[in-house]
Amino acid sequence: MKYLHLGKGTLVRDDEILGIFDLDITSQSHLTRKFLSMADKAGQVVNAAEDLPKSFVLCKAKGQTRVYLSQMASATLLKRAEERTQVTE
Repeated sequence: MKYLHLGKGTLVRDDEILGIFDLDITSQSHLTRKFLSMADKAGQVVNAAEDLPKSFVLCKAKGQTRVYLSQMASATLLKRAEERTQVTE
């Protein structure tokens, strides 16, 4: 089992990750803004950012959806996730 560090001591299992998204780009869409607002109202958003978030990671575990806000760039998180996959292959 591998984990991805998102910030503020928050780790998520890599097999729970559905997607890693750039917040600046995706928040331009009204659909993404609506999704994030609904997730926040449902208590599904976890803030793992000490500063302004740059990305969000969508996860699903045991039927529960979680949206993690991270101060790390989506490219950095994706690179970390890919490096973990290559090491174990």
